[in-house]
Amino acid sequence: MELGSTRNPITQLRRGVLEFCVLSLLRDEQRYGFDLVRLLGEVEGMVTSEGTIYPLLSRLRRDGLVTTSWQESDVGPPRRYYALSEDGQGALKAFTVEWARFRDAVDTLLDTGARP
Repeated sequence: MELGSTRNPITQLRRGVLEFCVLSLLRDEQRYGFDLVRLLGEVEGMVTSEGTIYPLLSRLRRDGLVTTSWQESDVGPPRRYYALSEDGQGALKAFTVEWARFRDAVDTLLDTGARP
């Protein structure tokens, strides 16, 4: 499969883990949407846009994984800040365990072929 095809495996993988990357960025502090876009954009291979993040944040809010609050901004209109909820903390913790297991399994297969 070509990496440039519409079924790019890296794009699909990125899409599958993006919500947990966002939850991870909210683990220690609340952030507003554009800040999340900027931080994700600074990580090589984690290219994303506002058009991806804002719908994702809305879904995370509906699913109870994040909470929101409005805060005044020094440089414009009020901003909606997102924070990790208790359910979000649990989901992130569970994903972290499963991700390590999955990553190790993939690494084993990539390194050794079919001989784990």
